[in-house]
Amino acid sequence: MKKVLVLCVNNSCRSQMAEGYLNYYGSRFALFYSAGSNPTELHELAKQVMEEDSIDIHAYTAKALSSFYGQKFDYLISVCNEVPDELLNRIKFKHKIQLNIPDPAKAKGTDAEKLKEFRRVREMIKVQMLKFIGRELLVEAPIAA
Repeated sequence: MKKVLVLCVNNSCRSQMAEGYLNYYGSRFALFYSAGSNPTELHELAKQVMEEDSIDIHAYTAKALSSFYGQKFDYLISVCNEVPDELLNRIKFKHKIQLNIPDPAKAKGTDAEKLKEFRRVREMIKVQMLKFIGRELLVEAPIAA
């Protein structure tokens, strides 16, 4: 089975939401993980907006990229461009997909405005993860009779 690592800096929002979508829609085709170069805690608004889309990530935890050093992945999906290359060199992967998705945790304004930004980013992530599953995983997956 293929292995996919989703990466961002804090592993608190974007990569966790991506992992949630990948697990929900693609768990028959690959194993999915997420990590951060500087992990913090899973953001409460990330949990909330994913739950609004019927995906529960409450049990997810932020993981350090270092916990995956030396492992082999078929795909590395970077949802930001802030992870230093020297850290990426410690991960073995066949294919890298670089996305530059805005960090909703940096949103300013009222609680309602921050929630709106989390929802906007969630939809961006959902579209990109569904495209990834369709383009990269389904093309090689056997069709069930």
